[in-house]
Amino acid sequence: MQSQGREPSMEDILASIKKVIAEEKELRSAPAASDLSAADLSGEDDVLELEEPLAPPVDLGPPLLDEQAAGATRVALEQLQTVAATVPAQPIVNPLEEVIRDMLRPILKQWLDEHLPHMVDEHVRREITRITGRPL
Repeated sequence: MQSQGREPSMEDILASIKKVIAEEKELRSAPAASDLSAADLSGEDDVLELEEPLAPPVDLGPPLLDEQAAGATRVALEQLQTVAATVPAQPIVNPLEEVIRDMLRPILKQWLDEHLPHMVDEHVRREITRITGRPL
């Protein structure tokens, strides 16, 4: 749905919100395991019948959102999703950042060539001294 290192798109966020709403609605409308009777399952030969439910029924309490408010929200989110789907994707790389990166690359390379070996050597010496207790 989204590549690593990128923020989620508007479509990803909307899909996630819709999924949460659908899951809550499904939980509220699904019959509890204790409501099922042996007669309901008699057509299935390979069904394991339980005398007691595996977990106590979950009390979700009153709905968090009125059905009318949920419908209005759903319409608004669908409208936003439609508009977001028609907007062209932004370029992956900002052109200004690309120019600056190209300008800084040789400067950074020169600095690293000059300073990195000494920095690594110094840190390795300190770590060896810390581990062995003897200065190098």
